[in-house]
Amino acid sequence: MKKIKLGQSDLNVSEIALGCMRMDKLSLEDAAKVIQTSYNEGINFYDHADIYGKGESEKRFSQALKKTSIKREDILLQSKAGIRSGFYDFSKNHIIESVEKILDRLDTEYLDVFLLHRPDALVEPEEVAEAFDILHSSGKVKHFGVSNHSPLQVELLKKYVKQDLIANQLQLGVMHTGMIDAGVHVNTKNENSIDHDRAILDYSRVHNMTVQPWSPVHSEKGVFLNNPEYQEVNDKLTEVGERYGLDNEAMSIAWLLRHPAEMQVILGTMTPERIKNYSKASGVSITREEWYSIYRAAGNTVP
Repeated sequence: MKKIKLGQSDLNVSEIALGCMRMDKLSLEDAAKVIQTSYNEGINFYDHADIYGKGESEKRFSQALKKTSIKREDILLQSKAGIRSGFYDFSKNHIIESVEKILDRLDTEYLDVFLLHRPDALVEPEEVAEAFDILHSSGKVKHFGVSNHSPLQVELLKKYVKQDLIANQLQLGVMHTGMIDAGVHVNTKNENSIDHDRAILDYSRVHNMTVQPWSPVHSEKGVFLNNPEYQEVNDKLTEVGERYGLDNEAMSIAWLLRHPAEMQVILGTMTPERIKNYSKASGVSITREEWYSIYRAAGNTVP
């Protein structure tokens, strides 16, 4: 598994991470198998959030980890907070309390990375900065970042926050390419030139923030892989993948990893065999022509 630097930090992370949102649905034994399988494939980074399974996913992970041969110091743990029932909350008290509860559920003394989960319209960045200072100085959080934030929302936080914001978790995949489309269609009247993401991909590259694509194999109609409603893109993924010994599932991840932004893809699968298969994408570098052929097969145009 290829390793990359996460943002401007000293963390060497696997370019494929395991998202643990659905881990609460697994038995303890199955959860342990998922964790051990991913680790054996070279994945050393595990993504959580306090709302995943209403906290049960973090509990199941910590319980299952104890049934593996993996030590806490051998892996990197990331979690997120800020989403509450019907509203968002980046207040100082909520951030600190959320991290305390996350640490308890994960049965760990620290998080390697903590992200603010979706923007809070009522954010008071001074409070966020105070919370981050307390968590950082106490050793409870090593690094910080955001999720689903725009460039100016990040800049507002950076005006007050002392620590580097090293990652931004954003939805991106073969069938969800808005942040790429707007760049391709600059200076056109094509509807794809509408920038819903405020040039977040270019911003992230300029400021050395690692983009963490979530739901990389989803579309508006669910998973697009092997879905007959997305036959053209599946055929193209298979065609290109055959040249590299990958099936269409693994090629969908290789397509993301080909981007020079050096993203860290968050896998959401809880199936060991799929984890093994997706992991084959690491280190594969397709050509520009192949990358664009998949982009076009997904229904995108090139002006």
